[in-house]
Amino acid sequence: MLKFTVDLLSQASVLVALFTMMGLIFLKKSASEVIAGSMKALVGFLLLGAGAGIIVNSLTPFGVMVEHAFNVQGVVPNNEAIVAVALEKYGSQVSIVMILSMFFHLIIARFTPLKFIFLTGHHIFYMGVMITVIYAVMGLTGVSLIAVSAITNAIAMSVSPLLTYWAMPKIIGEGNKIAMGHFSNLTYLTAALVGKLVGKGSPSTEDLKLPKQLSFLRDNILAIACTMAIIYLVVALSAGGEFIEANLSAGQHFLVYALIQGVTFAAGVSIVLSGVRMIIGEIVPAFKGISEVMVPDAIPALDCPVIFPYAPNAVLIGFLCSFAGGLVGLVILGVTNNVLIIPGVVPHFFVGATAGVFANALGGRRGCIIGSFVNGLLLAFLPVLLLPILGDLGFQNTTFSDGDFVGVGAIIGSIANIFSN
Repeated sequence: MLKFTVDLLSQASVLVALFTMMGLIFLKKSASEVIAGSMKALVGFLLLGAGAGIIVNSLTPFGVMVEHAFNVQGVVPNNEAIVAVALEKYGSQVSIVMILSMFFHLIIARFTPLKFIFLTGHHIFYMGVMITVIYAVMGLTGVSLIAVSAITNAIAMSVSPLLTYWAMPKIIGEGNKIAMGHFSNLTYLTAALVGKLVGKGSPSTEDLKLPKQLSFLRDNILAIACTMAIIYLVVALSAGGEFIEANLSAGQHFLVYALIQGVTFAAGVSIVLSGVRMIIGEIVPAFKGISEVMVPDAIPALDCPVIFPYAPNAVLIGFLCSFAGGLVGLVILGVTNNVLIIPGVVPHFFVGATAGVFANALGGRRGCIIGSFVNGLLLAFLPVLLLPILGDLGFQNTTFSDGDFVGVGAIIGSIANIFSN
């Protein structure tokens, strides 16, 4: 039963559907309206997840091609990999921590000014894993381990959205109250501040003016498809047809494979945007009911793609500039004889794209380019700070990729090292 509950609640789509259902019930909607609204929220998140899955499946071979073409090896930050290692030893504790942390999180929202309801289930789970393991190494066991880990996780869920909430009206408008429920708010905050600093007077990425012959690129999905297809083809040529056809394309001509992967990426983005629109249409009204009964003025904190529809051009520019920053960071780490952090294409897309939207909202085109580039540098350098701590805890050759994981892990891990000396 515990496994069923944990698996159910770790699904962001289920969490959003349950909160939507509660809100509609509190608003005294009819049974049919409650069912319809909850199902639309569920389907919207499943659409978002399906689109994200298509993007990940498209970007994974891209990352392999980049590594082969430029012969780079090192540590690839990957939340899923490090969580899988940790769960072998701490799976049962983490399961209870996740459930309790959500309960404590609601208490914080109810009785403090931090009214955010963090609804990104997999990030709640990942943060819970990291926190539990570090406290376990500090020597906590049993009830104390679970209680302290759950409270810490709840605090992280409540504080993280606050870092960027001030900038959200610049993206979605003053009338909508939505927060960023994604544990990269530390780097999003940095990108937003950098964008604000350097982007005064710069026009928005969404105001790009194209020649008449390229007017079809005003359709954001077509622009993304064309841009990514070109990038995939260039990287494929660099990696070589023999390698791609032997290891990635199952014999399909490598240029055809690259072209299809680039366009598939755009298809995934299109599905994500459709899902986000459906979610927003249902969850915002439902939260009025929750705020009236459970948590006054509750603010939903949602996964990062929720802001993609507000600046699709910034999504693409942010990804590319963040990845460029990651590559520059890789070179700097190599020159300074540090551990090489290989830029993961998937985190650089989701985190870099989101950083680009924040930076564009505060600093236009120039802010988007520079802010998301700085985000990419941070994704290269921050994991280096966390690696020694996680290395001492028994994790080798992998680390967490998102800024908030690094921040929370570094703080708790430093305390752990102090107590162990």
